Amino acid sequence: MPLFSTGAGGWRGLIGIDLDTEPGPYPIVMRAGADDAAVTHVLDVAAKQFTVRRLRVAGRFVDPPATVTERIVREAALLDGIFSTISPPVPTQPFQLPVSQKAISNFGTRSVFNGKPRSPHGGVDFASPAGTPIEAPAAGRIALAMPLYFTGNTVVMDHGQGIYSLFAHLSKIAVKIDEQVEPGAIVGLVGATGRVTGPHLHWTVRLRGARVDPLSLVAATNSSPRAVVGPP
Repeated sequence: MPLFSTGAGGWRGLIGIDLDTEPGPYPIVMRAGADDAAVTHVLDVAAKQFTVRRLRVAGRFVDPPATVTERIVREAALLDGIFSTISPPVPTQPFQLPVSQKAISNFGTRSVFNGKPRSPHGGVDFASPAGTPIEAPAAGRIALAMPLYFTGNTVVMDHGQGIYSLFAHLSKIAVKIDEQVEPGAIVGLVGATGRVTGPHLHWTVRLRGARVDPLSLVAATNSSPRAVVGPP
């Protein structure tokens, strides 16, 4: 990940630690200067106990019928291809929350749908009413704007240097693929499409492929963000 000068003799960058990263020490090598001098810093990843949420959803989203298997595989490959693409680096920009409502589901929560364990919650849910405008948290290019099986009407934004936002379950998509979007622009409206129990906004962030907490990204990139409010 490129580092950028803070203008005060320091450097700043972002490192994504995926949700499934095992606890322990990880050496991080940083290179700078004309001679490409390397400095190694050990990053300690601490263990965390995640909560469990139990939800009831339509059965077709827990045990999908064979007729949609090909679609699910194709859409997963499409997203993997997008998230693995590293666009040209840009200075780290401040991120803001896409809606003003409270976050109601923690990043990393273990999900049990209809009594069956499924993948951990790789984003944050906001208690936003249907029709709430969703604002772009930072500038970027629209990399995907279409309905997907599990996430319903979905928008993916490429913010540069491998940082992506995914907005799920929209009632309406308000942008098109390859559209350049400025911070605060409306990318869609909150809805209840896909695997949901009711209207809300799901926001996922990928940082060079790693699933990271969107609220942490807001806190890390902006000293005065719109209030970051999460569940107790």
